[in-house]
Amino acid sequence: MLLSNPFMVDPRVYKEAKSLLNAGYDVTVIEWDRKKEYKSEDTIDGIHIVRVYNSFFMKLLPHDLFRNPFWWWYAFKKGINLYKNGFDFDVVHCHDLDTLAVGVLLKKKLGVKLVYDAHEIFGYMIARNMPNILVKIVFWMEKRLLRHVDYIITVADTVKEYLKSICDKPISIVMNCKDLIGTTYIPPKTDVFTISYIGVLHKNRMFPDIVDTIGSIKNIRFIIAGKKENLYEEVKKRCERYDNVEFLGTIPFNEVIPRTLACDVVVCMINPNDKNNRIGLANKQFEAMVCGRPIIVTEGTYAGSMTQDLHCGLTVQYDETSLKQAITSLRDDERLCEELGKNALKAAIEYNWGKQEKKLLDVYERLKQ
Repeated sequence: MLLSNPFMVDPRVYKEAKSLLNAGYDVTVIEWDRKKEYKSEDTIDGIHIVRVYNSFFMKLLPHDLFRNPFWWWYAFKKGINLYKNGFDFDVVHCHDLDTLAVGVLLKKKLGVKLVYDAHEIFGYMIARNMPNILVKIVFWMEKRLLRHVDYIITVADTVKEYLKSICDKPISIVMNCKDLIGTTYIPPKTDVFTISYIGVLHKNRMFPDIVDTIGSIKNIRFIIAGKKENLYEEVKKRCERYDNVEFLGTIPFNEVIPRTLACDVVVCMINPNDKNNRIGLANKQFEAMVCGRPIIVTEGTYAGSMTQDLHCGLTVQYDETSLKQAITSLRDDERLCEELGKNALKAAIEYNWGKQEKKLLDVYERLKQ
């Protein structure tokens, strides 16, 4: 597997790697550890991790987009070294577009099968802060690289439809669902009505202003965790203004479910004007489901439609007033909160990792043919 983020904070990659390992595959992940936060090699739950660090020259470049070609080259060399030293892998599994060039190089060199795991529409994601010309280049590059792919995995119908429009490769949906932790509803055991958000700290998730919005509501507690990127430092400072807001920093993915279970409501306000947000499903959706917790999400998004269809939370407009009203309505109506939480758990019986795992393993069985 190839990954441009730290493995320790990417639950999708961990779950896929662990499922393959449990099914009898040997798995090595080559990751880009941009901040050199972890040791160069590691083994986590049987999964071998090999890390690429930024060179001195890479550190001088102004943006990761310009560092990508160097990351690709170093990851390619790591892959070749692994192959020469006895890990003669059969499949390269590329997580997101910023690893796919490496996979294509390894396929051409070694004749291995190539899987493209599209977590999102990458061009939409970088369009938030990149010039239009670079966005167009990325979309063009994706179409070119997809010619070499044997199989595509993606996260939702919306992304699948996009990929079908630009290539003729077989595509399977493996959603970011979580393992069931039980089928019996467990009511929250909080002293104060607690809201949680564990995820990306980005302006398109209403940060940092959401800290002020929720922090100003009485008789609630707000728990926040996120990666050390985007608005991390600003959010951390903003949280210090409020006694009822707790900033946890970055937490490992194995703490996310226990933290979610320990709250009353999950909040995930995503800007519907952002194309990538509008068509995607956040991890929060499935974390809330398996914990039996209602979620507050934005109208006009795929996540909002799913929440409405499953009756597992509240959908609101993307503004401060609507969010406050949703929080106070759940805070003041214990029966509604419980009803939505039970619906969420019921939905998790349909949307859980056990079912997604079967689809992943089916892809790998097809690659053997």
